[in-house]
Amino acid sequence: MVPSVLIVDDEKHTREGLRQALEDNYDVSVAASADEAFNLFDAQPFDVILTDLRMPGKSGLKVIDKALALPARPAVIMMTAYGSIDSAVEAMKRGAVDFLTKPVNLERLEVLIQRALKTRTLETEVQQLHERLDDKFSFNSVVGHSPLLQAVLDRVKLVAPSKATILIEGESGTGKELVAQGIHQASPRARAPFIAVHCAALSEALLESEIFGHERGAFTGAVERRVGRFESADGGTLFLDEIGEISASTQVKLLRFLETKSIERVGGSKPIALDVRLVAATNRRLDELVREGKFREDLFFRLNVVRITLPPLRERTEDVPLLLAHYLKLFAQENSVEAPVIEAGALRYLQAYRWPGNIRELRNFCENAVVLGRGGRLTEFDLEPKFRGEVPVVPPSARPGGAAGSPATAVVAGSAGPAGGSLSVEQNERRLLREALVKSRGNRTDAAKLMGVSRRTLHRKLAQWPELDVTDH
Repeated sequence: MVPSVLIVDDEKHTREGLRQALEDNYDVSVAASADEAFNLFDAQPFDVILTDLRMPGKSGLKVIDKALALPARPAVIMMTAYGSIDSAVEAMKRGAVDFLTKPVNLERLEVLIQRALKTRTLETEVQQLHERLDDKFSFNSVVGHSPLLQAVLDRVKLVAPSKATILIEGESGTGKELVAQGIHQASPRARAPFIAVHCAALSEALLESEIFGHERGAFTGAVERRVGRFESADGGTLFLDEIGEISASTQVKLLRFLETKSIERVGGSKPIALDVRLVAATNRRLDELVREGKFREDLFFRLNVVRITLPPLRERTEDVPLLLAHYLKLFAQENSVEAPVIEAGALRYLQAYRWPGNIRELRNFCENAVVLGRGGRLTEFDLEPKFRGEVPVVPPSARPGGAAGSPATAVVAGSAGPAGGSLSVEQNERRLLREALVKSRGNRTDAAKLMGVSRRTLHRKLAQWPELDVTDH
């Protein structure tokens, strides 16, 4: 698509000469005044605006203000015969990308237009990236409707716009970093950096340098000054994961920042004032570490301005079908395949499973199920042994036709099993096999199809329980 350029100048000779010079490469429009330019703004968008500074009526500065208030912001280049420094500075302050003096050097103008177009493209891409981040980390996109989760989200939405320091507690895999990013995206700092540091992954000396930076010669190997994560996060949010693992000396430096809003690089003595919001996370109870003398009490109180506790997945099992549906669909799209269907019997095991790795473990399970395919259907016989414990009463959310419109129906199919009581793994398998054989009148191929398993799997089960082998070979 040909870039569009609007020339705003009260001198007819100038604007027509510029039109002729540019129209071979651009879609050029002209306006003789600021008001005429404003009317054109309403009619069509422009990529670049080239405007004179001094014109009868409204000046070129008003053109800049109006142009940069448009939904699709053009790049503006100011030109004037009065090439004073004050004029250039004022135009740049208003948002002009560059400044030209008259008579206009056409080669210089072409360079500035191309530079302006690249700048505008970059700004558009950055804006689109921010919009995708807003969507990705929006709390409206969090999967789950359990009361525990909703209570957490209500609290998070309340504190996100504030400046308060936040402490996120929860087991590994519960989504602490995701919540931290959501807090950042929902805050006034959303367009500033979000910097994450995983404290448990770094040694004491390396962690201090990573967080606070260091001066040249601060230690062996420090051959040049390094800016730390705190300085990189200036204006934004610094997320310190597993903060319970930091050393006593790092705790002291962190406390100093929370009290003074300034840091010192390792090996330095000059305070550096910063505007950084701190969000910390831990899978340990910091109050217990305080009692054990492993964590400073004053730092704990500074961090614990707002505490958010993420529930483990085993405490919100009603969300398991929704999470399975979500991640199966996600990984299926990433791999350009169909999402496998989880049979109701398999879903019952998955809901009963305690998920010690929480959502991270569930994600891995879903990716594995998608990649391996499983023939399009996932039955209880396809589950790893760790998933196959005692089977509880079938919850309503796991029954076909249970919750109308529920995302879980996208991955659940087949019979829900008995209405009450519980069966051991072996009893459940024997019952399912017996029912399939009866319904198929002893035909092994049909019985395997009814169970959603391969004929080989059915043969293996019949070899295990030969007393059931009344099939038509």
